[in-house]
Amino acid sequence: MSDPAFTLPVHYLRIIADQVRSLGADVGHWLARSGLREASLDDPELSVPFSTFRTLVLDALVLTREPAFGLFVGQRLQANTHGILGYAAQSSGTMRQALELFERFVELRLSALSISSEVKPDEVRVRFHETLPLGDIERPVVEAVVMALRNVVDTISMGAVRIGVVAFAFEPPDYPELARELFGCEVLWGQDWTGFTVAPEALDFALRMADPAAYAEAARILQRELERGASSRSLSARVRRLLLERQSGFPSLQVTARLLHMTPRTLHRRLIDEGTSFRELLEEVRHTLAVEHLKSGRFSIEEIAYTLGYSDLANFRRAFKRWEDVPPSEFRARLEAEAAPPARTSWRSGR
Repeated sequence: MSDPAFTLPVHYLRIIADQVRSLGADVGHWLARSGLREASLDDPELSVPFSTFRTLVLDALVLTREPAFGLFVGQRLQANTHGILGYAAQSSGTMRQALELFERFVELRLSALSISSEVKPDEVRVRFHETLPLGDIERPVVEAVVMALRNVVDTISMGAVRIGVVAFAFEPPDYPELARELFGCEVLWGQDWTGFTVAPEALDFALRMADPAAYAEAARILQRELERGASSRSLSARVRRLLLERQSGFPSLQVTARLLHMTPRTLHRRLIDEGTSFRELLEEVRHTLAVEHLKSGRFSIEEIAYTLGYSDLANFRRAFKRWEDVPPSEFRARLEAEAAPPARTSWRSGR
């Protein structure tokens, strides 16, 4: 399977490098393990594939010996670190407008996650979804991004909009007290969603830094950037995102081609040119969702198979064993064993 299309502006790598350094690790050594040099981080055109980003994150965890590394990186991701996107958010008229900005344009900053808002009578859930399978770097990356958007909410509202709770779909780490301290609110683990809540009235909270003209211009710049990227962004990334958005009933190759305004033959040919195929992408999305469903614990294995479009449970079991080397029942058993309360260890500050 080809390396998934991945977007991460180089200045975020510099922020990660600063955190590696602040925790006493050798940044040069950290980068060299991925074939990079510190001078590389000064190149605004530097683009790393997902496989390199994964190695950098895993090596940062090992070299710093800080399991909460993602949270500390997230602390550094303040509103002004997101460039024109952060500027547009700070110029927004309301919190609703700012959140909609991030929903539309977050892929310009990190293509591995998307954001959506779910309005309920007593709360608004700002939800984060994987659009690329993060695998073994899910926890640090998701923790960093949730913290980053929490920082934006705090900054643009000048502390007036408070986060209700933060929720993560994965199991508790060995630093739950630290997470609560850094987020400044209750943190829930093992949930069936990831993100945070705000009160419904917060959506229309008038922001004191609102500047309609500045917001409109920044939004135009972001839209142009998005449109430029749409033509150069890999087609496989667009197909993957489309499949994830319609996971309740995956579209066929023919329907997908129609949604992308091309013929099935053209779609097939262009995916082959990118080193993949519609079948491979559907398999990748099914793999990602299967793991997410098993982690959530909400569905039986039979229900997961049906949800992912397998009419035969045996076919799903064979596919899952091909992906993870174990059948889904054993995978779930391992997750349950790992969810046992860990031995409590001390944590140290990243500041």
